[in-house]
Amino acid sequence: MANGFFRPPYPENEAINDYAPGCPIREDILSTYEDMLKGHVDIPMFIGGKEVRTNELRDCRPPHDHKKLIGQYHWGTGQHASDAIDAALSAHKAWAAMPWTERAAIFLRAADMVSGPYRAKINAATMLAQSKTLFQAEIDAACEFADFLRFNVQYMTDIYEMQPDSSAGVWNRVEYRPLEGFVFALTPFNFTAIAGNLPAAPALMGNVVVWKPSDSQIYSAWVVMEIFRKAGMPAGVINLIYADGPEVGDVVFKHPDFAGLHFTGSTGVFKHLWKEIGQNIDRYKSYPRIVGETGGKDFIVAHHSADATELATALSRGAFEFQGQKCSAVSRAYIPESLWPEVKKQLLDNIQDFKMGSPGDPKNFMTAVIDERSFDKIAAFIDDSKQQDDADILTGGSYDKSKGYFIDPVVVHTSNPHFRTMCEEIFGPFLTIHTYPDADWTKTLALVDSTSQYALTGAVFSLDRYAINEALEALTFSAGNFYINDKPSGAVVGQQPFGGGRGSGTNDKAGSAQNLLRWVSPRTIKETLLPAKSYPYPYMD
Repeated sequence: MANGFFRPPYPENEAINDYAPGCPIREDILSTYEDMLKGHVDIPMFIGGKEVRTNELRDCRPPHDHKKLIGQYHWGTGQHASDAIDAALSAHKAWAAMPWTERAAIFLRAADMVSGPYRAKINAATMLAQSKTLFQAEIDAACEFADFLRFNVQYMTDIYEMQPDSSAGVWNRVEYRPLEGFVFALTPFNFTAIAGNLPAAPALMGNVVVWKPSDSQIYSAWVVMEIFRKAGMPAGVINLIYADGPEVGDVVFKHPDFAGLHFTGSTGVFKHLWKEIGQNIDRYKSYPRIVGETGGKDFIVAHHSADATELATALSRGAFEFQGQKCSAVSRAYIPESLWPEVKKQLLDNIQDFKMGSPGDPKNFMTAVIDERSFDKIAAFIDDSKQQDDADILTGGSYDKSKGYFIDPVVVHTSNPHFRTMCEEIFGPFLTIHTYPDADWTKTLALVDSTSQYALTGAVFSLDRYAINEALEALTFSAGNFYINDKPSGAVVGQQPFGGGRGSGTNDKAGSAQNLLRWVSPRTIKETLLPAKSYPYPYMD
């Protein structure tokens, strides 16, 4: 019995280790990485609190060393999706009825496991599965994931405290019920934190979840599931499956108890799923919640007053950290002609200094792209750019997948602001730059706003406050996360809630209370303390 309104520990952002030489846990992470690289993990599905294995095994191989087998996972079918739904629905009543403080305790324990005893393992798994450098894995798997778990508990507390006023003789209250049915979490390869948060956020609010991670991220997804299990997650609350997307979708989106989709991935896939949900709307008990963060064609636009060194640094980091495989990575830039010579020199000098290779070597700034499909897509963009008359490749253009999926960082300079790579999402280490006459600042802002279907992140660089204000106004709907004199990536939970509009998603802001509100169905309760005993009203006298 919970006779009190309990306040959870107030969240603080997990401190990020820089892993500079001398950092006490640097060698711990690197040795864990080497041990896991030499090991072989058997990865089952997890349905209804039980490990599920099949006769079909698929390989886990690091993108930077695809000849190395580090594990195998058990591939499922539509039947496993159906089993996962049944397990989730069986758990729904007990999980929804559990006091919110008990749910909170599970996720707070999980957060402390992520940032404590599991820090080395979840970082190393992310380095292996997604070819993230040590520092990028730390930001993602250890820190952002722990932040999601801790801050979401605080946001849940804040939501439950939002209660209506009551007039004399009446007690009004609102209870924030979970959705009726199950939530389907479909998660991407690029962030372990996102992969963990998408099932965790609805579950925290009392929902039950079927979780299908990206095939490329299953290795680290299993570590996330291990943490949830050891944190005390009851059977059936989160069910983890690996299977063909269309086959799973045919089961999930035709089920009458489908209650919501929590998605991060491509715009094309999200639109397809939305259509599928719409076509099946008459099957459902309720209108499903559809929450998605999708593609981006993120920009930096510079004013002639910008600092060249700050701009070149932002381009170097923003475009090429994690090989440009962030939804928020800068992919197009607009630079004034007067500033371009100095920015170009510093940017190319930076890139020339980049080292590329295994994430096991901390000297490397970049590693491999995620898989062969992505490699081939980016290579095709490079080859096409080489053939065009209105663009020049300033650096990069080489690629090699003999050992790992390595692509040299590419910078293209184009005179055509509508050049293909200024408009289309590439999701790789590929930056396209258009230079413009200094006097065309206002026209360029309109160009930035109208060029892309996406509106995820963007940044303005300027030391002129009038120019910054003009950019803020002109680009109001161009980015859900907007940065001033900084790269347009690296959102921090609790500080910059993340999400965009237009073709970039529903802008439900992961890492905020707004996202959690999508996973509840409020019920208003009015209690009259002294009910009326006669039907006539005073006006009738």
